[in-house]
Amino acid sequence: MTQTAERPQVGTGQVVWFTGLSGAGKSTLAGALHAELQARGVAAELLDGDAVRENLSRGLGFSREDRDTNVRRIGFVAGLLAKHGVTVLVSAISPYADTRREVLASFPRALEVFVDAPLDVVTQRDVKGLYLKAIAGEIAHFTGVSDPYEAPENPDLHLRTDRISVRQGLDELLRALGEA
Repeated sequence: MTQTAERPQVGTGQVVWFTGLSGAGKSTLAGALHAELQARGVAAELLDGDAVRENLSRGLGFSREDRDTNVRRIGFVAGLLAKHGVTVLVSAISPYADTRREVLASFPRALEVFVDAPLDVVTQRDVKGLYLKAIAGEIAHFTGVSDPYEAPENPDLHLRTDRISVRQGLDELLRALGEA
């Protein structure tokens, strides 16, 4: 766990931060966990990076400063919710390790989940063809191609979505949360 060796109890206010490349499966796993927690009666909220960028961070670009601002805004909202007993699931690329560490350190209870799949796999999953356009140089500042993605060195949980099913990932998440 990021802030404490003690395993957080679901429903006591915590943040589960899913990070990884676009197409790695962050939103899929966060959505599955959200549905499972709600079915168990846990107060849970899902903050999806795309939705937050559209509604809370509209107008920000893709410079490092803008990406960091977006991650800090997501962190601020997540912290407010967690402070009130909500289990907050954040699904955001959050490409820079130092910014993730900064934001995660602000939560008393946090779990960093690295959702990982190789570039060739996320490129195959990309129905919009954005990776191919970025590789061809048609899209600038594309994370994992023309902009960096700094993988967590010691995430609390590392899920290789090219090797496991959504159900297996969900089971690992529930175990990490002490809810298996």
